[in-house]
Amino acid sequence: MRETHTAVVFFVGDRAYKVKKPLDLGFLDFSTVAARRAACEQEVALNRRFAPDVYLGVGEIRSPDAEAPEPLVVMRRMPADRRLSLLVREGAAVDDVLRAVARRLAAHHAGAFRSPEVDEQGTRDALSSRWEASFAQVRSLVGDDRLPDGVAEAERLVRRYLAGRKQLFDTRIEQGRVVDGHGDLLGEDIFCLDDGPRILDCLEFDDHLRYVDGLDDAAFLAMDLEQLGAPEAAAYFLARYGEYSADPAPPSLWHHYVAYRAFVRAKVSLIQAGQGTAGAEAASRRLVSMALRHLRTSAVCLTLVGGLPGSGKSTLSGALADRLGVTLLSSDRLRKELAGIPAEQSAAAGYGEGLYTPEWTNRTYAALLDRASVLLSSGESVVLDATWSDAGQREAAVRAAERAGADLVALHCEVPGDVSAARLSTRAPGASDADTAIARAMAAEEAPWTEAVTIDTSGSLESAVAQALAAVRPWGSGQAPVFRRPYMEPD
Repeated sequence: MRETHTAVVFFVGDRAYKVKKPLDLGFLDFSTVAARRAACEQEVALNRRFAPDVYLGVGEIRSPDAEAPEPLVVMRRMPADRRLSLLVREGAAVDDVLRAVARRLAAHHAGAFRSPEVDEQGTRDALSSRWEASFAQVRSLVGDDRLPDGVAEAERLVRRYLAGRKQLFDTRIEQGRVVDGHGDLLGEDIFCLDDGPRILDCLEFDDHLRYVDGLDDAAFLAMDLEQLGAPEAAAYFLARYGEYSADPAPPSLWHHYVAYRAFVRAKVSLIQAGQGTAGAEAASRRLVSMALRHLRTSAVCLTLVGGLPGSGKSTLSGALADRLGVTLLSSDRLRKELAGIPAEQSAAAGYGEGLYTPEWTNRTYAALLDRASVLLSSGESVVLDATWSDAGQREAAVRAAERAGADLVALHCEVPGDVSAARLSTRAPGASDADTAIARAMAAEEAPWTEAVTIDTSGSLESAVAQALAAVRPWGSGQAPVFRRPYMEPD
C-alpha cells in the first residue's frame, strides 16, 4: 500500500488500484462517491495522453454494506526499483531518462489543447491569484505564529516580480506557451523502463490548475529533482526542455516557476503533516527555503555600473554581465549607434562638444533606460555601463527600475588618479573617446553618489567582480542553481 494526501494505492500482483480519499480540501472535493468516480474517469482519460499502456480503466469495489460501489483507477503495476526518484537518490546516471522525459513533455506541449480559457490561466493575474491562494492556505494550515521561515519574504518577492512582468506573461500567451499540461510532474511518478519512460499521475481534479505555461509544467520536475538532492539534474532537464520546445524564456521565469512549484509542494507537505505523515513538516520548511532561493535569484535587477573614464567600469560591466548571464548595455556604444557610426569609430571631441553635448548625452541616457525598461518588463536583468555622473540621470534610472518592479543596484568604480591616467594613456581605440583631459573635466563636475557601492577596481578583475557580486546578490550561498537558455549546456 502507498498513501498520498489525496489517495491510497494498493499493489496486487501486476496491478495497482488507486482509491480516492473522501476528502474536501477546498482546492479539491472528493467527499461524494459521484465526485470520486468522476475524478477516476478523468484521471484515466488524462493520463492516457502520457502513458496509454499503463492506465487500464476504472473499476469498483462492491460491498453489501456500502450504499454504492467505490470507484478506483486500475493500472498496470510499474517496477518500484525503476522509479526516477529512487534512481536519483541512489546516484544513478539519469541524463538519458531526463532527456527522454523533456522530449516527451515538449512534444505533448506542442500538440496540447489550447483555447482562450487555457490562455486565461497563463496571465500574470492568474498566476498571482494562485500564489495568493497558496499563501492563504499555508497560513490557515499553521497560523501566523508557526509559519515556516521565509514565507513573508517569499510573499514580498513574488508580488514584486509579478508587478512588473505583465508584458512577459502577455508575450508567453501570444507565443502559444500556455497549454493543457501534466500539472504534477514528480520523480516518484516517472518510471524508467527499457523501452522509454512512463509518466504517470497528472493533475486531474482541477482543469484550471493543469492549464499552465509549458515551462511551469517542466519546472515541477526540476523542483523535485532539486529537492531530491540533484540540482545539476534539475538544470540539465530544464535546459533540454528549453531546447526541445525552442523556448526563449528568460532565466528569471525559470526560477520563478520552480519557486512556485516548491511552494505548492510545501503546502502539500503541511497538509500531510496535519494527517500525521512523519517528516512532512520538516519537508515543508526545506521546500519553502528552496522557493526563497529561487525567488531571490529570479528577482529582476537593474545594475548601474558607473565611474569616470579609466576607472575600469566597462571592463567590470562586461565581466559582471557575463558572470550573471544578463544583458549588457553600454552608453558609449549606444551613443554612436544613435549617431549612425560604428562603435569603434572615433568621435573624439572636446569636453561637452560633438556627440558629447548635454543634448546628445541626455538623448543617449534616455534611450539607454528605454531599452533597459523593455528588457526588465520581459524578465531580463540588465547591466548599464555608463559614467552616471549626473544625479538627474541616476534618478531617472531609479524611476525606471521602480516602474518595472526591478531591484536597483548602483556600483561606482574608483581608482587612484595615477592608475586611471595610466589606463587612458595606454588603452587601445574603442567605443569610448574619453582621454585624460576629459576625465579631469568630468571629475570636476561629478555629483556625489552616496547611494552607490564603491568598487575598488585598482586590483584584479576577479576581485572587482567579487565585490560587485556581493552587492548584486547579497545572500551569497543562498543562490539557486544556474539555469541556462536553450541550446546551451549547463555548467
